[in-house]
Amino acid sequence: MLIKRLYMNNPLRNYSYIIVCEDTQAAAVIDPFDADMILDCAKENGWQIEKIINTHEHFDHIQGNEAVVKATQAKIVAHVNAKDSIPNVDHLVTAGDTIQVGSSIELTALDTPGHTFAHLCLFSAQGTPRLFCGDTLFNAGAGNCYTGNANALYKTFSEQLFKLPLNTEVYPGHDYITNNLEFSLDREPDNEFAHQLLQEVSAQTPQTRMVTTLEIEGKMNAFFRLSNKQIINKLLESFPDISPSEEQVFVHLRKLRDKW
Repeated sequence: MLIKRLYMNNPLRNYSYIIVCEDTQAAAVIDPFDADMILDCAKENGWQIEKIINTHEHFDHIQGNEAVVKATQAKIVAHVNAKDSIPNVDHLVTAGDTIQVGSSIELTALDTPGHTFAHLCLFSAQGTPRLFCGDTLFNAGAGNCYTGNANALYKTFSEQLFKLPLNTEVYPGHDYITNNLEFSLDREPDNEFAHQLLQEVSAQTPQTRMVTTLEIEGKMNAFFRLSNKQIINKLLESFPDISPSEEQVFVHLRKLRDKW
């Protein structure tokens, strides 16, 4: 699998991805925003876009659908709950469904509610495991729940993402790593790994940003470090009446992040 990450250079700092079957040059676009950028990239490289996969229904993840379909006749794939919120979906998928790209790529659809209730992540177990996670998981962070539910997002993390292989590469829908690391360090100031990583990524651009793994996330992402004593103690300063279960820590970290 060849992965082309395209930074959309918009205020929301979106990433779109083109994933390519190297045997056939067939490709799928995940969350197209700037259709011209995507189509130009595909044309330049001789890739044939056959599918669009939307992780969820928010405008910045589907904005390029219509133009890409018009240019390529690609079929749109989305979560079954997005049938009324994403126009002209061709294939609705749910947990465990397989999405084929070309002859060599199989993506497993994960039903990952929380950011919205029509959100899917895409997992590839072939070779190096990879997770295309939209707005569920960010580098050093977790998606907001303004149109979803933080308890549901916790269950997505605890019951699905935490159980994936540690060497799984993480491909999120936005470039938020520096802000998210700063939040994680606000919660866990003694995390030297996070301090060093923040220095490293601050010298990068969105185009050259490192690809993290779930193992790296576990070392610096506050939403993965729910039993960390420093994180819990600082959380109790703001929410003294909560019972610091992992779910409550996750939910209240998300509340703080909403205003941070």
